[in-house]
Amino acid sequence: MDSLLDALQEGRLIELPDNNRDDALHLLAHILEAIPSVPTGTDVVGLVMERERVSSTSLGKGWACPHARVPFEEDLVCVVGWSPTGIAYEPQAEPVSVIAMYLVPSNQRNHYLREISLLAKALNAYADPEKLRSAKELNDVRNYLLELIGSTKDTVGPDARARMIQLQGKQTIQALTAPDLSSLIVEPFTVVAGPGLKAVALTQNAGLREFLDATAGLTERLEADGAFQDGVWRLVKRGVLTYQGGRVVYDCLAIKLQGGGASPPK
Repeated sequence: MDSLLDALQEGRLIELPDNNRDDALHLLAHILEAIPSVPTGTDVVGLVMERERVSSTSLGKGWACPHARVPFEEDLVCVVGWSPTGIAYEPQAEPVSVIAMYLVPSNQRNHYLREISLLAKALNAYADPEKLRSAKELNDVRNYLLELIGSTKDTVGPDARARMIQLQGKQTIQALTAPDLSSLIVEPFTVVAGPGLKAVALTQNAGLREFLDATAGLTERLEADGAFQDGVWRLVKRGVLTYQGGRVVYDCLAIKLQGGGASPPK
């Protein structure tokens, strides 16, 4: 289960801020949208929510694995959210504690199916939902995930085992140095621009609005780069609509770690 290991190694294990299913899915999808290798304009939120409308992705044992299939070639990517209280993911089913969301590029579909198959086997063999329900902090969840992956030792190669040992051995150091993604802020915003018009940023977050108003060349940077880091905020262009008279509306995301000191994930 390489993608789960990547998520642990690269800091994509977060504590979900509340127990609302749609809010959790939106947050995790926004994190995937903000990964630099994902083309700007990729509507991961829409793809994930459409999939959930067709069929629930709850696996049982306290797990759900939503995914978005995208038409470009890249690596298989996973982000993992943990809910301490559990999420009512579907009616009359046990609460979901772990949501592992996958971005599945066209060249990774077989890889994704194999990983989900291994995960399902591991959950049947190991699972231990009580251990998951009793987790008090992210390090407990991280250890649980490493044990779960290790339970598939017959299918985990030497490189993956070495990475698990490294993660277990560096647990304390990583806890001190890795960003605390439980305080991640993801805010949608819109920018309206056009010939002879001063760009106007629209957002519900007052601090973000002040920041955007003070950012020089905002629309030019969004147009040229699609995504860029400016201070503690990472700004990502998701889509563009062009209207009569050359007026343009940019649909964007702003991402930062609450408290400001560390930069958000790139």
